Amino acid sequence: MPDSDTPHEKAIRRQVSPLELFFDLVFVFAVSQLAHHLVEHLTWRGAAETAVLLVAVFGTWAFTSFEATLLDITRPRTRFTVLAVMGLGLFMNAAISRAFAGSAWLFVVPLLLIMIGVQTLAALGAPTQDMRRHYQRGLVWTATSAPLWVVGAAQPPEPRLWWWAAAALIDLAGTWLAHPLPGRVLRSAHLDFDAEHMLERLRLFLILMLGETVLTIGRTMTTVTVDIPTVLAFVGVFVALVSLWAVYFGGGEDVVAMHVARTSDPIRSVRWGINVTYCALAALVSVAVASELVISHPHDRGSAPLVLTLFGGPVLYLASQAWYYRATTRQAWVERLAACAACVPAAVAGLWLPSLVSLALLDLILVTTAVILSRVHRRLADVLRSTDGVPT
Repeated sequence: MPDSDTPHEKAIRRQVSPLELFFDLVFVFAVSQLAHHLVEHLTWRGAAETAVLLVAVFGTWAFTSFEATLLDITRPRTRFTVLAVMGLGLFMNAAISRAFAGSAWLFVVPLLLIMIGVQTLAALGAPTQDMRRHYQRGLVWTATSAPLWVVGAAQPPEPRLWWWAAAALIDLAGTWLAHPLPGRVLRSAHLDFDAEHMLERLRLFLILMLGETVLTIGRTMTTVTVDIPTVLAFVGVFVALVSLWAVYFGGGEDVVAMHVARTSDPIRSVRWGINVTYCALAALVSVAVASELVISHPHDRGSAPLVLTLFGGPVLYLASQAWYYRATTRQAWVERLAACAACVPAAVAGLWLPSLVSLALLDLILVTTAVILSRVHRRLADVLRSTDGVPT
Protein backbone atom coordinates (compact mmCIF):
# COMPACT_ATOMS: atom_id res chain seq x y z
CA MET A 1 0.00 0.00 0.00
CA PRO A 2 1.58 3.29 -0.98
CA ASP A 3 2.08 6.14 1.42
CA SER A 4 -0.11 9.19 1.13
CA ASP A 5 -0.07 12.61 2.68
CA THR A 6 -3.85 12.86 2.45
CA PRO A 7 -5.26 12.48 5.96
CA HIS A 8 -7.81 9.77 6.53
CA GLU A 9 -11.27 10.42 7.82
CA LYS A 10 -11.67 9.57 11.48
CA ALA A 11 -13.79 6.46 11.89
CA ILE A 12 -16.26 6.07 14.74
CA ARG A 13 -14.49 4.31 17.61
CA ARG A 14 -16.26 1.13 18.77
CA GLN A 15 -15.48 -1.09 21.73
CA VAL A 16 -14.63 -4.74 21.18
CA SER A 17 -17.90 -6.63 21.52
CA PRO A 18 -18.54 -9.84 23.53
CA LEU A 19 -19.29 -11.62 20.25
CA GLU A 20 -15.82 -10.79 18.91
CA LEU A 21 -14.19 -12.20 22.06
CA PHE A 22 -16.41 -15.29 21.81
CA PHE A 23 -15.31 -15.66 18.20
CA ASP A 24 -11.62 -15.44 19.19
CA LEU A 25 -11.90 -18.44 21.50
CA VAL A 26 -12.57 -20.76 18.57
CA PHE A 27 -9.31 -19.73 16.94
CA VAL A 28 -7.24 -19.59 20.12
CA PHE A 29 -8.19 -23.24 20.50
CA ALA A 30 -6.08 -23.76 17.38
CA VAL A 31 -2.89 -22.88 19.31
CA SER A 32 -3.12 -26.06 21.38
CA GLN A 33 -4.05 -28.08 18.29
CA LEU A 34 -1.08 -26.77 16.32
CA ALA A 35 1.27 -27.36 19.26
CA HIS A 36 -0.05 -30.91 19.64
CA HIS A 37 0.49 -31.59 15.94
CA LEU A 38 4.08 -30.34 16.13
CA VAL A 39 4.86 -32.35 19.29
CA GLU A 40 3.55 -35.50 17.61
CA HIS A 41 5.54 -34.76 14.41
CA LEU A 42 8.71 -33.09 15.70
CA THR A 43 10.56 -33.20 12.37
CA TRP A 44 11.24 -30.73 9.57
CA ARG A 45 8.23 -32.08 7.73
CA GLY A 46 6.09 -31.77 10.84
CA ALA A 47 7.23 -28.15 11.23
CA ALA A 48 6.30 -27.44 7.59
CA GLU A 49 2.87 -29.03 8.08
CA THR A 50 2.30 -26.94 11.20
CA ALA A 51 3.32 -23.76 9.37
CA VAL A 52 0.90 -24.46 6.50
CA LEU A 53 -1.97 -25.11 8.91
CA LEU A 54 -1.11 -22.00 10.91
CA VAL A 55 -1.25 -19.76 7.82
CA ALA A 56 -4.68 -21.14 6.93
CA VAL A 57 -6.09 -20.84 10.44
CA PHE A 58 -4.88 -17.36 11.24
CA GLY A 59 -5.73 -16.13 7.75
CA THR A 60 -9.39 -16.97 8.33
CA TRP A 61 -9.32 -15.14 11.67
CA ALA A 62 -7.70 -12.07 10.11
CA PHE A 63 -10.12 -11.93 7.15
CA THR A 64 -13.17 -12.22 9.39
CA SER A 65 -11.97 -9.82 12.09
CA PHE A 66 -11.02 -7.18 9.53
CA GLU A 67 -14.41 -7.48 7.86
CA ALA A 68 -16.25 -7.30 11.22
CA THR A 69 -14.35 -4.09 11.99
CA LEU A 70 -15.02 -2.65 8.55
CA LEU A 71 -18.73 -3.54 8.34
CA ASP A 72 -19.60 -2.95 12.02
CA ILE A 73 -20.14 -5.92 14.34
CA THR A 74 -23.44 -4.41 15.52
CA ARG A 75 -25.06 -4.96 12.10
CA PRO A 76 -27.16 -8.18 11.92
CA ARG A 77 -25.50 -9.38 8.69
CA THR A 78 -22.02 -8.92 10.17
CA ARG A 79 -22.98 -10.74 13.34
CA PHE A 80 -24.41 -13.62 11.29
CA THR A 81 -21.15 -13.81 9.31
CA VAL A 82 -19.07 -13.98 12.49
CA LEU A 83 -21.28 -16.71 13.97
CA ALA A 84 -21.14 -18.72 10.73
CA VAL A 85 -17.34 -18.48 10.66
CA MET A 86 -17.24 -19.59 14.30
CA GLY A 87 -19.10 -22.79 13.46
CA LEU A 88 -17.01 -23.51 10.39
CA GLY A 89 -13.82 -22.58 12.24
CA LEU A 90 -14.60 -25.02 15.03
CA PHE A 91 -14.81 -27.86 12.50
CA MET A 92 -11.64 -26.69 10.77
CA ASN A 93 -9.59 -26.33 13.96
CA ALA A 94 -10.79 -29.66 15.32
CA ALA A 95 -9.40 -31.29 12.16
CA ILE A 96 -5.91 -29.78 12.51
CA SER A 97 -4.34 -32.88 14.05
CA ARG A 98 -5.77 -35.07 11.26
CA ALA A 99 -5.48 -32.72 8.29
CA PHE A 100 -2.44 -34.57 6.95
CA ALA A 101 -3.98 -37.95 7.74
CA GLY A 102 -7.53 -38.97 6.92
CA SER A 103 -9.48 -35.75 7.53
CA ALA A 104 -8.16 -33.41 4.86
CA TRP A 105 -11.64 -32.49 3.60
CA LEU A 106 -12.84 -31.65 7.13
CA PHE A 107 -10.11 -29.02 7.19
CA VAL A 108 -10.26 -27.72 3.61
CA VAL A 109 -14.02 -27.38 3.10
CA PRO A 110 -14.60 -25.04 6.09
CA LEU A 111 -11.43 -23.15 5.17
CA LEU A 112 -12.59 -22.39 1.64
CA LEU A 113 -16.15 -21.60 2.72
CA ILE A 114 -14.77 -19.03 5.15
CA MET A 115 -12.27 -17.48 2.76
CA ILE A 116 -14.68 -17.23 -0.16
CA GLY A 117 -17.75 -16.35 1.90
CA VAL A 118 -16.20 -13.61 4.01
CA GLN A 119 -14.52 -11.88 1.09
CA THR A 120 -17.65 -12.13 -1.08
CA LEU A 121 -19.80 -10.50 1.60
CA ALA A 122 -17.20 -7.76 2.08
CA ALA A 123 -16.92 -7.22 -1.68
CA LEU A 124 -20.68 -6.66 -1.79
CA GLY A 125 -21.18 -4.77 1.46
CA ALA A 126 -18.04 -2.70 2.08
CA PRO A 127 -18.91 1.00 2.63
CA THR A 128 -16.62 2.43 -0.07
CA GLN A 129 -15.91 1.58 -3.68
CA ASP A 130 -12.16 1.36 -3.03
CA MET A 131 -12.68 -1.22 -0.29
CA ARG A 132 -15.14 -3.23 -2.40
CA ARG A 133 -12.56 -3.35 -5.17
CA HIS A 134 -9.94 -4.42 -2.66
CA TYR A 135 -12.02 -7.43 -1.64
CA GLN A 136 -12.73 -8.22 -5.28
CA ARG A 137 -8.96 -8.44 -5.78
CA GLY A 138 -8.80 -10.65 -2.72
CA LEU A 139 -11.24 -13.02 -4.34
CA VAL A 140 -8.96 -13.22 -7.39
CA TRP A 141 -6.10 -14.27 -5.13
CA THR A 142 -8.35 -16.82 -3.40
CA ALA A 143 -9.44 -18.19 -6.78
CA THR A 144 -5.76 -18.86 -7.44
CA SER A 145 -5.07 -20.69 -4.18
CA ALA A 146 -8.39 -22.55 -3.78
CA PRO A 147 -7.69 -25.17 -6.51
CA LEU A 148 -4.39 -25.98 -4.81
CA TRP A 149 -6.15 -26.58 -1.48
CA VAL A 150 -8.71 -28.82 -3.22
CA VAL A 151 -6.16 -30.82 -5.23
CA GLY A 152 -4.00 -31.24 -2.12
CA ALA A 153 -6.92 -32.62 -0.12
CA ALA A 154 -7.41 -35.26 -2.81
CA GLN A 155 -3.75 -36.35 -2.65
CA PRO A 156 -2.05 -38.79 -0.28
CA PRO A 157 -0.38 -37.16 2.77
CA GLU A 158 3.12 -37.01 1.24
CA PRO A 159 2.36 -34.89 -1.87
CA ARG A 160 -0.45 -33.06 -0.04
CA LEU A 161 2.12 -30.94 1.81
CA TRP A 162 3.50 -29.53 -1.45
CA TRP A 163 0.10 -28.59 -2.82
CA TRP A 164 -1.02 -27.01 0.44
CA ALA A 165 2.30 -25.25 0.93
CA ALA A 166 1.89 -23.57 -2.47
CA ALA A 167 -1.67 -22.55 -1.57
CA ALA A 168 -0.59 -21.21 1.83
CA LEU A 169 2.22 -19.18 0.26
CA ILE A 170 -0.26 -17.54 -2.14
CA ASP A 171 -2.66 -16.74 0.73
CA LEU A 172 0.16 -15.41 2.89
CA ALA A 173 1.59 -13.27 0.09
CA GLY A 174 -1.86 -11.84 -0.56
CA THR A 175 -2.27 -10.83 3.07
CA TRP A 176 1.21 -9.35 3.36
CA LEU A 177 0.91 -7.37 0.11
CA ALA A 178 -2.78 -6.38 0.48
CA HIS A 179 -3.87 -8.45 -2.56
CA PRO A 180 -2.49 -6.27 -5.34
CA LEU A 181 -3.19 -6.79 -9.03
CA PRO A 182 -1.33 -5.11 -11.90
CA GLY A 183 -2.23 -1.42 -11.91
CA ARG A 184 -4.56 -1.79 -8.93
CA VAL A 185 -3.57 -0.95 -5.37
CA LEU A 186 -5.52 0.05 -2.29
CA ARG A 187 -5.11 3.72 -1.32
CA SER A 188 -5.54 2.89 2.33
CA ALA A 189 -4.76 6.39 3.62
CA HIS A 190 -8.01 7.61 2.05
CA LEU A 191 -10.30 5.07 3.72
CA ASP A 192 -12.53 5.45 6.75
CA PHE A 193 -11.56 2.56 9.04
CA ASP A 194 -11.70 2.04 12.81
CA ALA A 195 -8.01 1.15 13.09
CA GLU A 196 -7.99 1.51 16.87
CA HIS A 197 -10.72 -1.14 17.12
CA MET A 198 -8.77 -3.59 14.96
CA LEU A 199 -5.62 -2.87 16.93
CA GLU A 200 -7.50 -3.71 20.12
CA ARG A 201 -8.66 -6.95 18.48
CA LEU A 202 -5.05 -7.90 17.78
CA ARG A 203 -4.00 -6.97 21.31
CA LEU A 204 -6.70 -9.10 22.92
CA PHE A 205 -6.05 -11.98 20.54
CA LEU A 206 -2.37 -11.97 21.53
CA ILE A 207 -3.35 -12.07 25.21
CA LEU A 208 -5.64 -15.02 24.53
CA MET A 209 -2.87 -16.82 22.62
CA LEU A 210 -0.52 -16.31 25.56
CA GLY A 211 -3.25 -17.60 27.85
CA GLU A 212 -3.76 -20.71 25.74
CA THR A 213 0.00 -21.34 25.89
CA VAL A 214 -0.23 -21.17 29.71
CA LEU A 215 -3.08 -23.70 29.65
CA THR A 216 -1.07 -26.02 27.40
CA ILE A 217 1.77 -25.93 29.91
CA GLY A 218 -0.66 -26.52 32.76
CA ARG A 219 -2.07 -29.58 31.03
CA THR A 220 1.47 -30.93 30.64
CA MET A 221 2.04 -30.55 34.39
CA THR A 222 -0.95 -32.79 35.10
CA THR A 223 0.63 -35.68 33.18
CA VAL A 224 4.14 -35.75 34.73
CA THR A 225 5.62 -36.82 38.03
CA VAL A 226 6.06 -33.76 40.24
CA ASP A 227 9.61 -33.53 41.59
CA ILE A 228 12.16 -30.75 42.04
CA PRO A 229 13.42 -30.72 38.40
CA THR A 230 9.84 -30.67 37.12
CA VAL A 231 8.92 -27.78 39.40
CA LEU A 232 12.04 -25.87 38.33
CA ALA A 233 11.13 -26.48 34.67
CA PHE A 234 7.60 -25.21 35.27
CA VAL A 235 8.87 -22.09 37.03
CA GLY A 236 11.38 -21.42 34.24
CA VAL A 237 8.75 -21.79 31.54
CA PHE A 238 6.37 -19.52 33.44
CA VAL A 239 9.07 -16.84 33.77
CA ALA A 240 9.74 -17.05 30.02
CA LEU A 241 6.06 -16.59 29.19
CA VAL A 242 5.67 -13.65 31.56
CA SER A 243 8.74 -12.06 29.99
CA LEU A 244 7.31 -12.52 26.48
CA TRP A 245 4.12 -10.88 27.70
CA ALA A 246 6.07 -7.98 29.23
CA VAL A 247 8.17 -7.42 26.09
CA TYR A 248 5.04 -6.08 24.37
CA PHE A 249 2.56 -5.30 27.12
CA GLY A 250 5.13 -3.56 29.29
CA GLY A 251 4.38 -0.26 27.57
CA GLY A 252 4.87 -1.40 24.00
CA GLU A 253 1.14 -1.60 23.29
CA ASP A 254 0.74 2.06 24.34
CA VAL A 255 3.43 3.09 21.88
CA VAL A 256 1.72 1.20 19.06
CA ALA A 257 -1.70 2.64 19.94
CA MET A 258 -0.37 6.20 19.93
CA HIS A 259 1.38 5.64 16.62
CA VAL A 260 -1.76 4.24 14.96
CA ALA A 261 -3.85 7.12 16.33
CA ARG A 262 -1.60 9.74 14.79
CA THR A 263 -0.38 8.16 11.55
CA SER A 264 -1.74 9.31 8.20
CA ASP A 265 -2.31 5.68 7.11
CA PRO A 266 -3.69 3.63 10.03
CA ILE A 267 -4.83 0.72 7.82
CA ARG A 268 -1.24 0.16 6.73
CA SER A 269 -0.10 0.01 10.37
CA VAL A 270 -2.90 -2.42 11.23
CA ARG A 271 -2.07 -4.59 8.21
CA TRP A 272 1.53 -4.75 9.34
CA GLY A 273 0.27 -5.69 12.81
CA ILE A 274 -1.70 -8.58 11.32
CA ASN A 275 1.42 -9.74 9.50
CA VAL A 276 3.42 -9.70 12.73
CA THR A 277 0.69 -11.67 14.50
CA TYR A 278 1.29 -14.57 12.09
CA CYS A 279 4.82 -14.71 13.48
CA ALA A 280 3.66 -14.28 17.08
CA LEU A 281 1.30 -17.24 16.73
CA ALA A 282 4.07 -19.41 15.24
CA ALA A 283 6.40 -18.31 18.04
CA LEU A 284 3.94 -19.23 20.79
CA VAL A 285 3.29 -22.63 19.22
CA SER A 286 7.05 -23.21 19.29
CA VAL A 287 7.27 -22.06 22.92
CA ALA A 288 4.40 -24.36 23.89
CA VAL A 289 6.16 -27.34 22.29
CA ALA A 290 9.49 -26.52 23.95
CA SER A 291 7.77 -26.07 27.31
CA GLU A 292 6.16 -29.49 27.04
CA LEU A 293 9.52 -31.06 26.17
CA VAL A 294 11.35 -29.41 29.07
CA ILE A 295 8.66 -30.16 31.66
CA SER A 296 8.26 -33.76 30.49
CA HIS A 297 12.02 -34.42 30.37
CA PRO A 298 13.77 -31.96 32.72
CA HIS A 299 16.71 -34.32 33.28
CA ASP A 300 17.63 -34.66 29.59
CA ARG A 301 20.45 -32.88 27.87
CA GLY A 302 19.79 -30.57 24.96
CA SER A 303 18.80 -31.74 21.52
CA ALA A 304 18.29 -30.02 18.20
CA PRO A 305 14.45 -30.13 18.39
CA LEU A 306 14.48 -28.74 21.93
CA VAL A 307 16.96 -25.96 21.16
CA LEU A 308 15.20 -24.93 17.95
CA THR A 309 11.79 -24.68 19.61
CA LEU A 310 13.01 -23.25 22.93
CA PHE A 311 15.09 -20.43 21.44
CA GLY A 312 13.56 -20.25 17.96
CA GLY A 313 10.12 -19.27 19.27
CA PRO A 314 11.30 -16.24 21.28
CA VAL A 315 13.65 -15.20 18.45
CA LEU A 316 10.76 -15.19 15.96
CA TYR A 317 8.57 -13.33 18.46
CA LEU A 318 11.19 -10.64 19.08
CA ALA A 319 12.42 -10.34 15.50
CA SER A 320 8.94 -9.84 14.06
CA GLN A 321 8.21 -7.16 16.64
CA ALA A 322 11.55 -5.52 15.84
CA TRP A 323 10.51 -5.30 12.19
CA TYR A 324 7.16 -3.76 13.14
CA TYR A 325 8.65 -1.14 15.45
CA ARG A 326 11.34 -0.33 12.90
CA ALA A 327 8.73 0.12 10.16
CA THR A 328 6.39 2.24 12.28
CA THR A 329 7.94 4.12 15.21
CA ARG A 330 11.61 3.77 14.11
CA GLN A 331 12.36 3.04 17.77
CA ALA A 332 12.48 0.11 20.23
CA TRP A 333 13.72 -2.36 17.63
CA VAL A 334 17.47 -2.49 18.26
CA GLU A 335 16.91 -3.89 21.77
CA ARG A 336 14.76 -6.67 20.38
CA LEU A 337 17.35 -7.62 17.77
CA ALA A 338 20.05 -7.57 20.45
CA ALA A 339 18.03 -10.12 22.43
CA CYS A 340 17.75 -12.28 19.28
CA ALA A 341 21.52 -12.10 18.85
CA ALA A 342 22.03 -13.13 22.48
CA CYS A 343 19.84 -16.20 21.93
CA VAL A 344 22.13 -17.55 19.18
CA PRO A 345 25.18 -18.50 21.31
CA ALA A 346 22.85 -19.64 24.10
CA ALA A 347 21.11 -21.96 21.65
CA VAL A 348 24.42 -23.37 20.41
CA ALA A 349 25.52 -24.03 23.98
CA GLY A 350 22.13 -25.59 24.66
CA LEU A 351 23.00 -28.53 22.42
CA TRP A 352 25.35 -29.76 25.17
CA LEU A 353 23.77 -28.26 28.29
CA PRO A 354 20.99 -29.81 30.41
CA SER A 355 17.59 -28.55 29.35
CA LEU A 356 17.06 -26.76 32.67
CA VAL A 357 20.26 -24.77 32.16
CA SER A 358 19.20 -23.81 28.64
CA LEU A 359 15.86 -22.65 30.03
CA ALA A 360 17.65 -20.59 32.67
CA LEU A 361 19.77 -18.89 29.99
CA LEU A 362 16.62 -18.07 28.01
CA ASP A 363 14.98 -16.64 31.13
CA LEU A 364 17.99 -14.43 31.78
CA ILE A 365 17.87 -13.04 28.23
CA LEU A 366 14.11 -12.47 28.23
CA VAL A 367 13.89 -10.91 31.69
CA THR A 368 16.73 -8.52 30.86
CA THR A 369 15.08 -7.62 27.56
CA ALA A 370 11.70 -7.00 29.20
CA VAL A 371 13.25 -4.68 31.81
CA ILE A 372 15.19 -2.70 29.20
CA LEU A 373 12.20 -2.41 26.87
CA SER A 374 9.90 -1.18 29.62
CA ARG A 375 12.17 1.86 30.00
CA VAL A 376 12.49 2.33 26.24
CA HIS A 377 8.72 2.17 25.80
CA ARG A 378 8.11 4.75 28.55
CA ARG A 379 10.61 7.13 27.00
CA LEU A 380 9.18 6.65 23.51
CA ALA A 381 5.62 7.17 24.78
CA ASP A 382 6.66 10.46 26.34
CA VAL A 383 8.16 11.57 23.03
CA LEU A 384 4.99 10.66 21.13
CA ARG A 385 2.83 12.53 23.64
CA SER A 386 4.99 15.62 23.30
CA THR A 387 4.45 15.57 19.50
CA ASP A 388 0.77 14.62 19.66
CA GLY A 389 -1.21 15.60 16.59
CA VAL A 390 1.75 15.53 14.19
CA PRO A 391 1.00 12.79 11.60
CA THR A 392 3.70 10.26 10.72
